[in-house]
Amino acid sequence: MAARPKFVTPPNLDPKQAMRGAFRLILPGLLCGVLSCPGLAASPKEGQPAPQFEVTTIDGRVISSTALSGEVTLVHFWATWCPPCVEEMPALDKFYREHQQVSFEVIAISVEDADDESKVREFAKRFAFPVALKGSSKVDGFGRLWALPLSFLIDRRQIVRKSDWTGPENIDAAILDKLVRPLLSED
Repeated sequence: MAARPKFVTPPNLDPKQAMRGAFRLILPGLLCGVLSCPGLAASPKEGQPAPQFEVTTIDGRVISSTALSGEVTLVHFWATWCPPCVEEMPALDKFYREHQQVSFEVIAISVEDADDESKVREFAKRFAFPVALKGSSKVDGFGRLWALPLSFLIDRRQIVRKSDWTGPENIDAAILDKLVRPLLSED
């Protein structure tokens, strides 16, 4: 399996903007490591019930975990300034388009600020799955977002099957076939 590329600022992204985005993600985690942050739960564990969540997509739809009961769901946290996130999106979109008719759902939640909504909207036009901003979502049950991209795979019975999915096991066609496809044939 190929390792994720090291963080490199894309040529069309201002390095200050990239650092600001990284600090928005990293600083709260560092502070919570030093201070007590009781409002932030730990990530859900594999084999445990998935947390309840509700998102409002950038096109105004409200999607809740309750409504997704009976579907295999991939909750995917990402950002436009994150090169590995951008790299994963085409494979995720292709798999979604091929499997959405067999009760597979992707909820892509951008961690960017509302100020960056237009950038997220423009980027998201390429993809068929729903996209939301973290600021307009109730997703605290997924815990502290300690890395990007960060995904959680939930089966039809609302059980977490893959938690804290990040690092060297990036999302590509092969890993989606390995991890998601078997869940689609389960009752």
